[in-house]
Amino acid sequence: MPKVLIFASGSREGGGSGFQNLVEWSRANVGSFEIVGVVSNNENGGVRQKADALGVSFTYFAGPFEAEQYQKIARESGADFFALSGWLKMVKGLDAKKTFNIHPGLLSVLGGRLGGENMWGARVLDATYEALQKGEMSEFGVSMHFVTDEYDRGPVFFEYRIPYRAGMTKEEVGEATHKAEHEWQPKITRMVVSGEISWDGVNPKSVTVPAGYEFLPK
Repeated sequence: MPKVLIFASGSREGGGSGFQNLVEWSRANVGSFEIVGVVSNNENGGVRQKADALGVSFTYFAGPFEAEQYQKIARESGADFFALSGWLKMVKGLDAKKTFNIHPGLLSVLGGRLGGENMWGARVLDATYEALQKGEMSEFGVSMHFVTDEYDRGPVFFEYRIPYRAGMTKEEVGEATHKAEHEWQPKITRMVVSGEISWDGVNPKSVTVPAGYEFLPK
């Protein structure tokens, strides 16, 4: 069974819900994948609390956030794949073919401006809602992509789009996005670790995705 190591910052109180959801889903869907541990740069935040409650190995990663440190953690974990779920640091030195992230915004729209350095959490929601209010887009949602040495610029292999309804508040957009993250992250993670979704780590056009799922770039 594929072994997955999660990186989750959990910078706010109660953070780490994506990590918790992945663990619970994998345990409910026996044979999908095994979460072998979680890494956080917050020693006693929500991720640590959830890891302890779930009985998942916790690693505090204080930096420096360089390739050698990432590779050491990866090697010691014994993981086959590395899933970023609210990880706010630049990743270096991990295998790009086996490292992937979920992002609370659509990376294929607006020239990619809903992603990039410092574009995370509430900042993504603010930018998304502003664009919706201006009529620059009519949908919002979540993206999953392979991880390269540039924030949110690795090839996108999945997007879940949610139609914007006139009158939706920013809080409602945020809640719908969060719900979609929890619904789709474990399902798509299973597809990546099973090889149904793959990438050669070099050419974005080499990404393969089963029919019926979004393949970006087109």
